[in-house]
Formats: sequence, C-alpha cells, structure tokens
Amino acid sequence: MAKNKKAMDGMDEAYRLLEEAQRDRRRDKNDLLTFFLGLLMFAGGVFMILQNIIVRTSWGTSFYHIGSWAVPNGMIMLPVLIGIVMLFVMEKRIFGWIVFVLGLVFILLTIIMSVQISWKTSNAYMFLMMFGLAAAGGGLLMKVLFRKN
Repeated sequence: MAKNKKAMDGMDEAYRLLEEAQRDRRRDKNDLLTFFLGLLMFAGGVFMILQNIIVRTSWGTSFYHIGSWAVPNGMIMLPVLIGIVMLFVMEKRIFGWIVFVLGLVFILLTIIMSVQISWKTSNAYMFLMMFGLAAAGGGLLMKVLFRKN
C-alpha cells in the first residue's frame, strides 16, 4: 500500500512538472508574439506620427543679424577654412584642429537652429490612432522586456 502511494505521488509530481513545462513553453511563445506585436504597433504609430510632421528650413540668406547688417551664410565657412590653413601652416597643429572643429560645430548648430518643425492638420481619429498605436506598442514591449521571471 505504501509503495502504491509513493508511485502515485511520483506520477502526480511528474504530471505537475509536465504541465508546468507546457505552461512555460506557451508563455514563452506568447511573450514572443506579444513582443513582435508590440514592436509592429510601436513602429506603425511612430511611422504615422513622423508622416504628419513637416520640417522646413530658413536656411538661405543669413544666419545672424548684427544690428541692421545680416551676416551671410557663406561667412560660417570662414572658421573651417582658417582652421584648414592653420593645419598646413603652423607647426603646432592643435590650434588648427581646434579652430577647424569649432567651425564644423558652428556650421552644424546654424543648420539645426534654422530648422522649423510643424504639425500637419489631422483629425482627432488619426491623432488618437497614431499616438494610441505608439503608446500601446510601447506598453506591450515594456511588458515583455521588463517582466519579472
């Protein structure tokens, strides 16, 4: 009788372990599906948001005004050109590199500062769809990525 009870307990334990393994496999498949669904939703939402953004630039005539005199855009190339000359003329090239890099940074900053971003007119349904997809997809991604085991 005791042997039968031990055998039944062993079978119950094996059955429980088998069910647990199957449940873990299903959960892993569900996590993978949830991850890709969240990624797809997030990417779709962000794509729709970026499709409704208009980027303009005011680049063209001048980038800075000193009183009534407007500094032309070509003037921002002077530090870069001076830095290149310094690289070939001076023995200590560090100063030439500093002027050259600062000139490049100055050019990038003026380009970035000349950009204007605006939003296309859209209806409320599309607005909710875009941001809802991005938020729901991001939530699903975080659910899978930050799940405690």
